Amino acid sequence: MLKRGEGVEKALRRLKKKMDKEGIMKHIKQHRHYEKPSQKKRRKMKDSRRR
Repeated sequence: MLKRGEGVEKALRRLKKKMDKEGIMKHIKQHRHYEKPSQKKRRKMKDSRRR
């Protein structure tokens, strides 16, 4: 949704920032391919160590 007097580039930047904050792109990238249960478990353990 463009605000009055707002450029397309600025609106796109706002949309990307909002999607990044909500984690939408990360979720889409994770579900592009099937992930075996063992790979999912390994990824979750790796993510928990990172935090």
